[in-house]
Amino acid sequence: MKFLRLHTLTLLGLAFVANLGLQVYLATGQIKTWAEINWMDVAGEGGSAALALVWLIMLLHSRPAGRVTRLLALGLACVFFSWWMDTLDEFIHLPELAAWDNWLETAPMPIGLMLITLGIYHLNQEQRAISQQMSKREKGFREHRLFDKLTPLGAAEYLRQQLQLALVQAREQAQPLSLVAVDLDDFSAINQRFGQTEGDAVLQAVAHLLLLNLRQQDLLCRLAGDRFVAVLPNTGEAQARSIACELQRAVDSLAHRTEQHGERLHLQASTVAVMAIDDDPEQLLKRLNLGLAKAKQQLPRCA
Repeated sequence: MKFLRLHTLTLLGLAFVANLGLQVYLATGQIKTWAEINWMDVAGEGGSAALALVWLIMLLHSRPAGRVTRLLALGLACVFFSWWMDTLDEFIHLPELAAWDNWLETAPMPIGLMLITLGIYHLNQEQRAISQQMSKREKGFREHRLFDKLTPLGAAEYLRQQLQLALVQAREQAQPLSLVAVDLDDFSAINQRFGQTEGDAVLQAVAHLLLLNLRQQDLLCRLAGDRFVAVLPNTGEAQARSIACELQRAVDSLAHRTEQHGERLHLQASTVAVMAIDDDPEQLLKRLNLGLAKAKQQLPRCA
């Protein structure tokens, strides 16, 4: 019923044109006797017309409305009409002077085939676009384990993969590459006092805050727990230290309030910046963690 409601106009239009062709033939010709009918032609031409009609119904039933569906439907309708008129010619004898029947039988066929060809071309373009989108989604599904389940960031393994690529690119382009680590101070006290759910909310808020304070080309990942690492391409150590201080001040000024009591949490973070020299990802991350451990002992604050 839903199919008929959606495509009533199309099907009624085709039925009207087919009936009009039948009435024209009946008005101008004479019905052949049983012996005059070539049943082989009837089976071939009538069967082809029936298949074209089936294809049209299947198309309308399976595809959404749009340019591709419209072109294919019009093309199949023309093909059906051409074969329908050929079939009628097997049952009705027209006067020899009637030349218009050749036009009704042959002209719709090439028009229909051209419309179908154009529709298939646009269908191919449509499928290529869909395939590209599906490929991106498939890649995302394959790599979903590389992303942190709590924050919208890459996890430690994703960080290592991207860091390896960034190191190779930095060497090829002879550009500096730096890392900045941000580690929340006394984060365990938040979990102990307010619970893990509130601690998770803090990590999510900090992740969004850090993303807002980084540049478009920077990559932020969650290394572990309350520790975040930003990969800064084409960035020297001095600039990386400046960015680290900006991130530290952003965390200090975060006005996060607990969900249950609306109490403001005063957060602080330790930061460190290191620049890649001739490191591999593991060596660079080791230097970063050692520098962060030293920073947390000294608790230096950016001016």
